[in-house]
Amino acid sequence: MSIHPLAYVSHKAELGRDVEVGPFCVIEEDVVIGDGCQIDARACIKSGTTLGPHNRIHEAAVLGGFPQCLKVPERLGRLVIGAHNTIRENATLHRALHEGQATTVGDHNLLMVNAHIAHDCHIGNNSVFANNVMLAGHVTTGDRVFVSGAVAVHQFCRVGQFAMVGGQAHISRDIPPYVTIDGASSLVVGLNLIGLRRNGFTPDQVAELKAAYRVIYRSGLRWTEVLERLAEQFATGAAAHFLEFFQGGTRGFVPERRTPPSATIKISEAAPVDRELRKAG
Repeated sequence: MSIHPLAYVSHKAELGRDVEVGPFCVIEEDVVIGDGCQIDARACIKSGTTLGPHNRIHEAAVLGGFPQCLKVPERLGRLVIGAHNTIRENATLHRALHEGQATTVGDHNLLMVNAHIAHDCHIGNNSVFANNVMLAGHVTTGDRVFVSGAVAVHQFCRVGQFAMVGGQAHISRDIPPYVTIDGASSLVVGLNLIGLRRNGFTPDQVAELKAAYRVIYRSGLRWTEVLERLAEQFATGAAAHFLEFFQGGTRGFVPERRTPPSATIKISEAAPVDRELRKAG
């Protein structure tokens, strides 16, 4: 264990083996830090925070801050972070609002500069949150999500696994698994094909996801019919996560940017234009 003499570490904090604490760090009481963690200069680990092993906390990050609410209970929940995460400069992660609950971050995630994870969020594994991402309270994200810079996600929204969110998107509804969100429109623009291939999805699996995507966004079916079709045709395999995700939604789902076939207005063949009118034009 290596603790810089200019750091403050409460005698009521629990530090594992081979933990490194840099200068001007503050580690309060009721903090648990796992083996092999590195806490860089000026980072603040506040009460009610648990860090698993081998996390790297960069300069001026604040972990376990109070929830940003008008009425904060006297007894708060915790912040629980898994293993092998990298949390970059000035990131802020807040404790859960109520005792007995926790804001959670899984394993092998990268939270870049100024990322904000609000109270009662639940972050999966192997995900990337780029600079200035803002997750409001009670947001849930699946595994292997990529959220680009300056994205804002409304409270209680969910982001499905393997989704990719473009920069500066503003999200107020649930993002289904496997899709890409365009940053300019904040709408779905197709599957996250690059992410799927990088994560080892086979051509057959991608084809299955494409077929399910067409049912969801391009079939023109009513929503109840979409769910029935998904249950019938995609009960197993990767595409089965679509139905599972949709059955748990409460805020609605991000639509596709492309106009659905059912909304297309069919124009009848135009009547012949009078020659005199054509000349006048």
